[in-house]
Amino acid sequence: MEKSMVRNVGINFVGLILPTFVSLATVPAYIHLVGVERYGVISLVWTLIGYFGILDLGMSMAAQHQIAKAHAAGDMAQRAQVFWSAVWLNFATGVAGGLAIYFGAFLYTAYVAHSAPALQHEVYRALPFLALAIPIANVSWVFAGAINAMERFGIYNANQTFGTFLFQLLPLGAAWFIAANLQTVLAAAVVARLLAAILLGRASLKLLAIRRIDWPKRAVMGGLFRFGGWMLVSTMTSMLTDSLDRVLLGAHLGARFVTYYTVPQNLVTRLNMLPNAMVRTLFPRLSSIDRSDAGKMAATSLEFLNGVFTPLAIFAMLVLEPFLHVWIGADLAIASAPVGRILVIGVWLVGQASVTRILIQSQINPASAARAGLFQLPFFVALLWFGIQRYGPVGAASVVALRALADYAVLLWLTRVRATPIALDMLAHLAFLLAGLVLGYLIDAMAHPLYAISAAALLALVDAGWSVVTRPALRALLLAVLRKAGARFGRRNHLPLKARSDA
Repeated sequence: MEKSMVRNVGINFVGLILPTFVSLATVPAYIHLVGVERYGVISLVWTLIGYFGILDLGMSMAAQHQIAKAHAAGDMAQRAQVFWSAVWLNFATGVAGGLAIYFGAFLYTAYVAHSAPALQHEVYRALPFLALAIPIANVSWVFAGAINAMERFGIYNANQTFGTFLFQLLPLGAAWFIAANLQTVLAAAVVARLLAAILLGRASLKLLAIRRIDWPKRAVMGGLFRFGGWMLVSTMTSMLTDSLDRVLLGAHLGARFVTYYTVPQNLVTRLNMLPNAMVRTLFPRLSSIDRSDAGKMAATSLEFLNGVFTPLAIFAMLVLEPFLHVWIGADLAIASAPVGRILVIGVWLVGQASVTRILIQSQINPASAARAGLFQLPFFVALLWFGIQRYGPVGAASVVALRALADYAVLLWLTRVRATPIALDMLAHLAFLLAGLVLGYLIDAMAHPLYAISAAALLALVDAGWSVVTRPALRALLLAVLRKAGARFGRRNHLPLKARSDA
């Protein structure tokens, strides 16, 4: 894997981690200032706005794909046409979504929600700001896609992180200094989103060298809709499959078992940040290069992901139970840990499948990846129903992991690359994960947490060693990193004494 790609994966990984920490750190302050009920309403509001992201219609990814291709061809005019067509389309759908959320939230609050009259009044006054949030978010996604298409991930993540800081801290400051009510907090949040969108828009216009506003082009819009529509189908299928396990668990076994499942799921899903960073890095590059080079890059990227992600997944799997014991208590940890360990394998397989999916979407046809997801859906529902009925949360987690494995196999076949070496490498690392799963059941992690941590570290190191020994590309990358670190250390040690003290 190219050094520049590794660096970009690192940049995107850091860009995903920092907002998570910022969000977690501000939650107690919000609850303290606005109260539990208002914070619950705010959380539901932003979840609802997140669902309205479907109005993007896949345009931001379609624009990223086409801008990357135009940039590789040196066609500045095509870049600008794609950019403005996507911006206007997303602005139009955002306005429609804003009107829908305004009237829908009004009816919901008036006739369905059981809130105090004072809180309902606050919601009514906040509705115009909610309506504004939809088109702002829609247009922001196009700006972000344009920046990523140019592979300027440092600029994107710097703006995104700053925007997250604004989004978390500006409403908090408004609640503190103005009023701790919904309209004030949500208005400040929308202002923060607007400022972040302006920063992203300014950066995208500068990178694309666009100096004037243009109208959308019909032919360009048609291409965006064709590509984006299938991307939307893939997104909707993923959203559905990601929530079905919890919905069916609740319907069959009740809320208590949903808790046993959701607590470890929310925790281990954080591991997705590394493959997500890789996918964000790869998509524009795969869109801009020819088919044979794209296949080689995807294969190398899967080797890199296996070599780096598998040891992390093994370690997380084996230390999960002692961590849960400290975090949520012994009773819940005993019930949740077996589920979490299986879900780690599911998350690992989803990361593998994501790389093959974007290879198909960028090089072959996004319709192929979307159809594969739709084809698997009824089988997944039937197996999930059976797994929950017979084995409860562990059955649900097992079916999720099996579905991820099947998805990976189907997508790998659709990529039309030399699948055998890739599949063998994946299966070797999967064997290490299954060994970790067995160790997790054999070790009493709560009675002997040091045994679990030691076993995790040892198995992770063995897996990493296997990657270095069997994969020349990973070995070359590791040696390059070590040489660079050694050179820096040597230069520092050879500095004169005064220079070292000044440093």
